[in-house]
Amino acid sequence: MGSYFAYYLTGFIMIPVFIFATYCQIKVKRSFSKYSNVRNRRGMTGAQAAYELLILNGITDVKIKKIGGTLTDYYDPKNKEICLSQDVFDSTSVAAVGVACHEAGHACQHAQGYAPLKIRNAVIPMTRIGSYLGVPLAIIGMFLYSNPLIYAGLILYSAVALFQLITLPVEFNASKRALQTIDGNHFLEGEEYNGAKKVLTAAALTYVAALASALATLLRLFLIINRGNRN
Repeated sequence: MGSYFAYYLTGFIMIPVFIFATYCQIKVKRSFSKYSNVRNRRGMTGAQAAYELLILNGITDVKIKKIGGTLTDYYDPKNKEICLSQDVFDSTSVAAVGVACHEAGHACQHAQGYAPLKIRNAVIPMTRIGSYLGVPLAIIGMFLYSNPLIYAGLILYSAVALFQLITLPVEFNASKRALQTIDGNHFLEGEEYNGAKKVLTAAALTYVAALASALATLLRLFLIINRGNRN
């Protein structure tokens, strides 16, 4: 019963994290929406911006394709594809150029063997398992008084926290590459550049929120387990 009570009591740890995560999601959506309505003077689409960034870095074997959804953009290292959402691929907005160049930045990381990206890709399989089984295993282990299950759950969920930690330099570096190219090659200038920077900065905060959530969940598990052991 003590562990059961502790599980809900330590839920208060998640409240500020939830508030911060919600703020970050609202901020990125507002920034993207605002600068999706600002057209760049060059009339460059997101797809064109990504293509030019790749060419400037000597990358010719990466495809750029359109996918559905909003803010669903990503780089697929397995198939060497930059997948741009319909709001980015054909759009000539400031936001589209920023997002597209960010994803192209990941392609550059992949081509150049960027170490944090390699590490992140290596832990993805364990991260997927940990995100589904980590917390349930630890909780089941506490109710069954099974230390092997508890520690297996902790180890699995620790992979999730590690993934989020490694993700930060990967995402920040991709945005840095994007902004340097945008600025240095005059994709966007002045307020256009500042708008793209605001969109990418807001997006980066969501990864900070994801790390905070993973660490808070891990801390919560530790506190519950310690309370259960004392009882």
